[in-house]
Amino acid sequence: MADPEEHPTDLPSLGGGGLLPAELRAWMLLLAATGAVEQRLRTVVKEKLDVSHDEFLVLCLLAEQPEGGLRMTRVAELLGRPKTRLTYQVACLQHAGLVARRSVCGDKRGVEVALTDKARHLLQEASAPLAETVTQSLARFMGPDQCAAMRGLVPDLEEEPRPE
Repeated sequence: MADPEEHPTDLPSLGGGGLLPAELRAWMLLLAATGAVEQRLRTVVKEKLDVSHDEFLVLCLLAEQPEGGLRMTRVAELLGRPKTRLTYQVACLQHAGLVARRSVCGDKRGVEVALTDKARHLLQEASAPLAETVTQSLARFMGPDQCAAMRGLVPDLEEEPRPE
């Protein structure tokens, strides 16, 4: 059997002709592209940040906050994760000195989590190789039509020569 890394195939076409409506075809394309990126990104995330992929997603959410942090319940909601699992991930990140937890003013049960300066520095250092991994993964696993569609979200996505 051929190695899929050696001969990648195009992701599902958005052109139609199958049984699925356009919305489901688009969803399948998004899932396939996300899976391709996640698979290659896991290694780079571990190497550059020494965190799991799920912990990396928490860091990314927090990195996009202009000031302060996010409530734990909101992070769980945005990532679609159970609160208990998120609590464990945040504890690991806190132990590594990458996030800080604090009580929400006026809410005894509310907990907010925010990036530390250490995490901001690590993310800045790792952002170029992480972005390159995303770009290369999308270009490698998507055909020309899909790359064109994704350029709206990832403008630097270039078409790379694909092995036949």
